[in-house]
Amino acid sequence: MAHKKGQGSSRNGRDSNPSYLGLKVADGQEIHAGTIILKQRGTKIHPGLNVKRANDDSLFATANGIVKFGRKGRNRKIVTILASN
Repeated sequence: MAHKKGQGSSRNGRDSNPSYLGLKVADGQEIHAGTIILKQRGTKIHPGLNVKRANDDSLFATANGIVKFGRKGRNRKIVTILASN
């Protein structure tokens, strides 16, 4: 028999923080420049007009306007901002 307690529970006590991925703004919603539209891993959705991609593949607005989700061709999903003057 072991004369010391096993190290099982104390070695397993780590958990990573959640990454909070997904849409932050809905289709047709008004948005300000600099606001994050969605957080993603990889480019599942690509940037369109008035939208840029951040280093972590997040998409953010570069102009004030209304968010529109759509497709470019048959399969590429894009998000654009229809700028309001």
